[in-house]
Amino acid sequence: MSDMQFQFNSDSSVMGTANVAERIEAAVRKKLARFESRLTRLEVHVSDENARKGGGDDKACMIEARPRGGKPIGVTEHAAKVDDAARKAANTMAQRLERILGKEGRHKHDPRPDKEM
Repeated sequence: MSDMQFQFNSDSSVMGTANVAERIEAAVRKKLARFESRLTRLEVHVSDENARKGGGDDKACMIEARPRGGKPIGVTEHAAKVDDAARKAANTMAQRLERILGKEGRHKHDPRPDKEM
């Protein structure tokens, strides 16, 4: 078991917050489980960018991962549903962590600064 912290934040327009938080935390943790031992913290922020006006891909999910001894890595994805935005953001974060942490594990040197966000 890791000592990674998980923080979930949502704006007031994302309805059913407790249930949404549980579903999204479970989905994000599952997708990023293989990186947990190398992260100190995951923060997930979900929001509805145009609230009651409705519209297309207006749900946003931002995930920030903090690797041990490294710079924070952030990704943001949008979709029509908050769960879909979270799934897309978790997939993007997994790819980014694989690139950054995977390379470090193989080569044992710092990532090139121009490759970080």
